[in-house]
Amino acid sequence: MNSKQKKQILQKLKEDEHYYGTFGKKYLSNSDISTLLNNPLQLGKPSKPNPNFLMGGYFHTAILEPEKLASFKIVESTSRNTKGYKEISGGEMCLLQHEADNINLMTDKIMANDICRDLIRSTIIGSFPTHPSIEYEVPMIKEIEGVMWKGKADIINHEEKLVIDLKTTGDIDRFQWSAKKFNYDSQAYIYRELFGYEMLFIAIDKKTHQIGMFDCSPKFYESGKEKVIKAIEVYDLFYKTDDFDPAQYFINKTL
Repeated sequence: MNSKQKKQILQKLKEDEHYYGTFGKKYLSNSDISTLLNNPLQLGKPSKPNPNFLMGGYFHTAILEPEKLASFKIVESTSRNTKGYKEISGGEMCLLQHEADNINLMTDKIMANDICRDLIRSTIIGSFPTHPSIEYEVPMIKEIEGVMWKGKADIINHEEKLVIDLKTTGDIDRFQWSAKKFNYDSQAYIYRELFGYEMLFIAIDKKTHQIGMFDCSPKFYESGKEKVIKAIEVYDLFYKTDDFDPAQYFINKTL
């Protein structure tokens, strides 16, 4: 793949419909780690709509692309089980008004923090800088451990040489533990490989609105690398081994 071809691929992957669609599925991503390590036969299959993913998307959009917030459908309802919600949503997964309100408060909290704002917002003056110091929603592809991977960084801060990812959490005090549970360690390893910068997570507690900034230790990256290598082993076994019988596969862990 030459530089022109790579540029064309990255341009296409900027669009979510291609990144998450058929075109993007030719590359592995961090979201595949859990599937490969826990239920490899589900790789590539569509997942059920999840309100947490919807809220995460609204949160990212509120901070990075607020001009696109109008594309989200918001329903004034206490839950998704009410008759009113079902009538208005028409079977579509929609945000509840109180969820959107809370996300807007979290967005305001983050942007009111001077350090967060400086890391997220570009300091370059001008509408169309040739080389912006900060970029949003940046896709990248690269061969890692013999397999092609993709990633889309929330924020690339070239001045600080950081890949920044925005997270919400149910308990900021336990983020260091939940980070491994949700495979943020493999994300950090993959993104450092893809973009060549260190990874920084900016997280906010959904209840208390406490902000946390979490950089990544060598041990955290190594934990992520181990997951990636294991996931690739499973991927090669399931999808690159002609005589492999999936019925013979089992997960082996020590309790």
